[in-house]
Amino acid sequence: MLSTGSLCWAQATAPSLGTAATFAVLGSSNVTCTAPGVISGDVGVSPGVFTNTTGCLVVGTVHQGDPAATNALTGLKTAYQNALVANSSCTSSLAAAPGASFTLGPGVYCNTGAPGLTFTTITLTLDAGGNANAVWVFKIDAGLTGTGFQVVMANGGQPCNVFWLVGADSTLTTSTFQGNILAGGPTGSFTSTGGTLIGRVLANGAVTMTGPNIHGTCAIAAQGGGGGTGCDADDNDEHHHDKDKDKDRDHDKDKDKDKDHN
Repeated sequence: MLSTGSLCWAQATAPSLGTAATFAVLGSSNVTCTAPGVISGDVGVSPGVFTNTTGCLVVGTVHQGDPAATNALTGLKTAYQNALVANSSCTSSLAAAPGASFTLGPGVYCNTGAPGLTFTTITLTLDAGGNANAVWVFKIDAGLTGTGFQVVMANGGQPCNVFWLVGADSTLTTSTFQGNILAGGPTGSFTSTGGTLIGRVLANGAVTMTGPNIHGTCAIAAQGGGGGTGCDADDNDEHHHDKDKDKDRDHDKDKDKDKDHN
């Protein structure tokens, strides 16, 4: 069930993930990966351990109990709390999926109280309306559960600009999920079985993955100085605009030189 809270829709604010931005997977008590599975991006755990006895492939660096992992957990907690405050106004409430498939534009979607939010054999399309910088924030007080849950980006939407703020446990089963999960509540853990996730898994508790396919493209971009949100399109446009102006000035100089020569 989806209900609009106000005719003046709230604009979502992407949280700064700080020291957690460069991690594809992050947990505290333990991070476990059971093959067959692939994690593309860095993995962090502190003070727990990373358990990978079955040959789960990690294309990245594992930070176990080191300063990078410890600082990232602190960064996650800060980012989670700041995101709740920055997105205090809700575009609408989201108590349940309104149908087997539904579409949401950018905004802040809130699910308050128990039992949390459950999606079973549901396709959610996030439509950016042509704005590559569009942001979605889902505030879920309790847990998030998805079984056969498909998240689809449309019309320029970017998974790095989707944030699921989960107050308790997150569980995904055979789902194709896009976005950043911030399981920042005191009991926030993450469990997945099969499926694909494009984004980040950042949990205040344990992370348990069986046969995962984690595409940490957002974290990898952050390592390259992209800031972790993938929203550098405006900067690039301005950069190209400046180049065009430089070319115009050079062209005018060439014309002046031709006049002097004649």
